[in-house]
Amino acid sequence: MKNDISSELAFFVLLAKKGSLSATARELDITPPAVTRRLAQMEQRLGVRLVNRTTRTLSLTSEGEMYLAQASAILASIREMEESVASSRAAPKGLLRINATLGFGRTTIAPLVSAFARRYPELEVQLQLTDRPINLVEEAFDLGIRFGELPDTRLSARRIMSNRRFLCASPAYLKKFGQPQTPADLAHHRCIIHRQNDDAHGIWRLTRNRKTDTVKVSGALSSNDGDVVLGWALDGHGILLRSEWDVARYLETGRLHVVLKEFRPAPADLFVFYPDRQNMPAKVRAFIDFLVSSFGAAGHS
Repeated sequence: MKNDISSELAFFVLLAKKGSLSATARELDITPPAVTRRLAQMEQRLGVRLVNRTTRTLSLTSEGEMYLAQASAILASIREMEESVASSRAAPKGLLRINATLGFGRTTIAPLVSAFARRYPELEVQLQLTDRPINLVEEAFDLGIRFGELPDTRLSARRIMSNRRFLCASPAYLKKFGQPQTPADLAHHRCIIHRQNDDAHGIWRLTRNRKTDTVKVSGALSSNDGDVVLGWALDGHGILLRSEWDVARYLETGRLHVVLKEFRPAPADLFVFYPDRQNMPAKVRAFIDFLVSSFGAAGHS
């Protein structure tokens, strides 16, 4: 009976690991001649010699080494796939620890956690909100939700939605002080500074046609709270750098106008990030999928 491909791959990986026909036969509980025949059938089908045989041991040919490497990778992928499917079928339960930013976490993530917890009553969810950088592993969080670049390249991440950023100001401010025409003009305007974490405050980078201008801006008002600086921009105090998520409704109603439209700041896409694990727990996988579907349904992805 012809062996299926995964069985054949597993047979060869075992043969290479044992290093002899007799040891492989004992492991599989078959006779050494049966092992020899099975190996010969593989080589005949592939048209190459995989193993150099001696009376007691064997060694892999270069083709055998190549076959072993790819067979091992394929079997590992199959195992990961099966574990993933099994995990997705398991009901999420236990403790799920989530970290998110203050404002966005309070207004958007908290209601989603409420809906998620209602769907999975066996889960216990802890949501911690903070704007400071966190170490997921050291602080024992299952996942974090943040705008912008991945805070740690050792983590895995999934983008939840795209989120452009704009320079914007109120009509009253622009009527009084005029429109900036180039990034350099910003140095002569009143700018509202959003102080975040340890980022360089008042350094704005704007790109047009793959050329990036770096501008040092200043102004009378600054805050570490996004809602506060947005309110000041609406009150006409200056030009603000803010994400589409925060200002879209004000741009639509005309309470804010985009300035320097041809110049684009770096985006602030929304990511969920988590420790790099081959076997993701069902509770983490379920919440990530719930986030993706929620933002997709809302039309933000």
